[in-house]
Amino acid sequence: MQSSGSRRTRRWLLGLLVLLVVAVAAWWYWHHRGASGAPAGTDHAPSHTRRSGGNPMRPGFGAAEGPTPVRVASVALGDFPVYYKALGTVTALNTVNVRTRVAGELVKVAFREGQLVKAGDLLAQIDPRSYRIALQQAEGTFAQNQALLKNAQLDLKRYQDLFAQDSIARQTLDTQQSLVAQYEGTLKTNQAAINDAQLNLAFTDIRSPISGRVGLRQLDVGNLLAANDSTAVAVVTQLQPISVTFTLPETQLDPVLERYRNGARLAVEAWDRGDSKLQASGVLQSPDNQIDITTGTLKFKAAFENRDEALFPNQFVNVRLLVNTLKQVVLAPTAAIQYGNDGSFVYVMDGADTVRVRQLKLGPSDGSSTVIEQGLAQGDRVVLEGTDRLRDGSQVQVVSDPEQTVPSTPGEHLQGQPAPSTAGKHASKPAA
Repeated sequence: MQSSGSRRTRRWLLGLLVLLVVAVAAWWYWHHRGASGAPAGTDHAPSHTRRSGGNPMRPGFGAAEGPTPVRVASVALGDFPVYYKALGTVTALNTVNVRTRVAGELVKVAFREGQLVKAGDLLAQIDPRSYRIALQQAEGTFAQNQALLKNAQLDLKRYQDLFAQDSIARQTLDTQQSLVAQYEGTLKTNQAAINDAQLNLAFTDIRSPISGRVGLRQLDVGNLLAANDSTAVAVVTQLQPISVTFTLPETQLDPVLERYRNGARLAVEAWDRGDSKLQASGVLQSPDNQIDITTGTLKFKAAFENRDEALFPNQFVNVRLLVNTLKQVVLAPTAAIQYGNDGSFVYVMDGADTVRVRQLKLGPSDGSSTVIEQGLAQGDRVVLEGTDRLRDGSQVQVVSDPEQTVPSTPGEHLQGQPAPSTAGKHASKPAA
């Protein structure tokens, strides 16, 4: 009897525990159902997640009570510039490390740091006194040998007269002729020594070999310099004009090289690192003669006048190469384009308060506008904002904001264009 009572007690306790667990589970379920305000089984995923993976044509997709407020923009026709984008490096056409060509004490620095100089301007001066003395010595030796030559020439004239009178031997005349020739050779050597001394004296004035901007000073007055010293007296860099080197992948070379070979002057723009400010405009100068096998890219060089010196050597810039301009194409705001299982689409206004889904075939894009090859026409109005709750046939209410239009000229496309997330991003589809 004792064993039977114990079993009944355990069953009663077990049943009570099961009831308690069921009650707690029911309380938790109804509590969270009331807090979320949605029936059980509702997908709480974000609306944009449902839209990107769902089908806007499915009934009940993103359904909402009442008209959905939206903002719209009109599709327009316009010219669309097709750019290839790359990361470029500014390269100076000429950079010279100016060094002394003679030894001596640096007695004068004639430039200011950062000064613009022209070719031939004086930059510094080496003590010229010893080189003036060397020039005077060479000139003295030349004068001495010149006098000896003159005397030998007079003697040769006398010997020639005496030999005509048969008063001297032929050997004496030949000896005097050789002496005159010897002095003439000596004078040429003396003249070369004078030229060398003059050249060394000229080298004491260190002049700029090119026009450009001088860098920071490397040496101060009083330093003893050796010929062709490793330390440069100054560094002069040419800034006008200047070049930018950049690379393009081999898959994008055909339209660029075709137009270049036909003599077209392809416009190149240099933008800052943030890709938000145009720094300089130039033209494509030349491509390299071989593709880099390690990267599959071809190097190009563009020339810029750089009159305002916005570009500096070794500066990194974002390059935009204008490959082509598509004339009078259909342009739609990139923000209006949606992506689903069936590809890209937009919500087009059908009447005053209804939207329809329109499948698209896209062309190149610049971030703010996209070329529509198929699916839209001029004058169509597409939904910019409020697409998360829309489906095919949804009722909408257009907000009272001024209607937006798509830029229709290259200048309008570039003005206010948002910076891309990655430097060197190329247009999605090059023009043929």
